[in-house]
Amino acid sequence: MKQMTTVAHGIDLVNFERIEQMLHRHGDHFLQRVFTAREQADAAAIKNRIEKLAGRFAAKEAVLKLIGTGWRGGIAWTDIEVVNDPLGRPKVTIYGKVKETAEALRLGPIALSITHTANFAMASAIAIYEPTSDPHAAGCT
Repeated sequence: MKQMTTVAHGIDLVNFERIEQMLHRHGDHFLQRVFTAREQADAAAIKNRIEKLAGRFAAKEAVLKLIGTGWRGGIAWTDIEVVNDPLGRPKVTIYGKVKETAEALRLGPIALSITHTANFAMASAIAIYEPTSDPHAAGCT
């Protein structure tokens, strides 16, 4: 039987206050655990730091929802990096266990969109993949 190409989608919504509270409680430990050095530098360079971090946080959650694994199996927050391209569009780069899982799923490039309101950041991630006949291939059991 021929495999069908499938669209995978993940979405997440983050309240700015949640990020602010995490920074207040955990400081640099939170930043280093969740964000890559480049993401931290990008956020530090602008006046709306909390909004930027919340958008990146939502994007990482959206990517994991797209892949379907959650935070298990050795996946780290920093396995997902979200930075802007020269035109300002968010781009995702994956590493480590997230990359291994994406390759096992035969996941195509991930398209990412991030938006902000007065109090929230929302991210949507979408990609095309070809499901394998083996449900254990990506560790998604």
